[in-house]
Amino acid sequence: MVSVVRSNVMDLPTNLSLSYFWCSGFMISSFLMVQVISGVILSLMYVADSFLSFGCVLDLTMESLFVWFVRYFHIWGVTFIFLLFLAHMGRALYYSSYSKLGVWNVGFVLYLLMMVEAFLGYMLPWHQMSYWAATVLTSIISSIPYFGPSIYKFVVGGFSVTNVTLVRVFSAHVCLAFVMLGFSVIHLFYLHKSGSNNPLFVSNGYSDVVFFHSYFTTKDGYLLVFLLLVCCSFLLYSPDGVLDVESYIEADPLVTPVSMKPEWYFLAFYAMLRSVESKVGGLVLVLLFLLVLWLPTVNSPSPYSVARQFLFWFMVVLFILLSYLGACHPEFPFVIMSKVASLLMVFSVLMYKSLWAVSSNTSGISRYLVTCLGV
Repeated sequence: MVSVVRSNVMDLPTNLSLSYFWCSGFMISSFLMVQVISGVILSLMYVADSFLSFGCVLDLTMESLFVWFVRYFHIWGVTFIFLLFLAHMGRALYYSSYSKLGVWNVGFVLYLLMMVEAFLGYMLPWHQMSYWAATVLTSIISSIPYFGPSIYKFVVGGFSVTNVTLVRVFSAHVCLAFVMLGFSVIHLFYLHKSGSNNPLFVSNGYSDVVFFHSYFTTKDGYLLVFLLLVCCSFLLYSPDGVLDVESYIEADPLVTPVSMKPEWYFLAFYAMLRSVESKVGGLVLVLLFLLVLWLPTVNSPSPYSVARQFLFWFMVVLFILLSYLGACHPEFPFVIMSKVASLLMVFSVLMYKSLWAVSSNTSGISRYLVTCLGV
């Protein structure tokens, strides 16, 4: 066991040119561990009951300073995890790290699990926005042809979102956290098996190498302490900064919120969903985007192609625009803009993955020459 840890952590040969963007994976794992620990503490005091959950969650903030800190750190931790996820996946797209199939496939599944986990946790406080978000999302499931109604009844445990749904959500939220930890270990296994990419895209990452310890352990530790301090600063300055006003209104099935919107990390997908008039059409559009985003290909890295860099930053702008449109009221011209931006997003990702292709058996020197020539 000691030799395995030493060979995979301390004596791991790592390219010297890795920047702080390559620390995002360790940051995600660290924040995930903090989320699991804080989640276990909160689960010991949470009551999964539609009549008691809302009051139970509010009472947690008045229990003690420690419980208050744990709850709000759990809330802010999700925001930081998704920020790190976006930086991590953006770096993978920019440097064509998705060509490493095992690492990319497991990482993409981990991203999907993280979105499911975040949505399940969002439902647990049982306030207005969480209840109606669950109602809207499950209604999309019920609109799936043939199997939709059966899947809907299995998920919600009845004909609508009720106390049975809340109990199932709580169980799934706790169990899925440990499943994600397992996928993180598998992701790390494939990363060490295939080797990490590097900014220069040279020799599969083994040109100028140093041991992971102590150069990169110090680098990762410094960034982790910095992010924890930033997270605590936001937490203490504005604890409710990432919460909606509806979070302090108990769920009422008879009163629909005036404006419904999910958390910020779901806004882009929410804009895609409602850009199509049909529920099934919106779901197909989101699934198509995720499919194209996952599509593993072998492309030249962006640093050696101006056109590829332009397309990458165009996708970043589109994602930010969709996030903004998802927070807007569903009316003209926001719906039309969402539809155009969604189609452009899917088309841009497809072009980014399909163009600038490089043969998988091309050597490092040939690949470098090809990318420099802009092919």
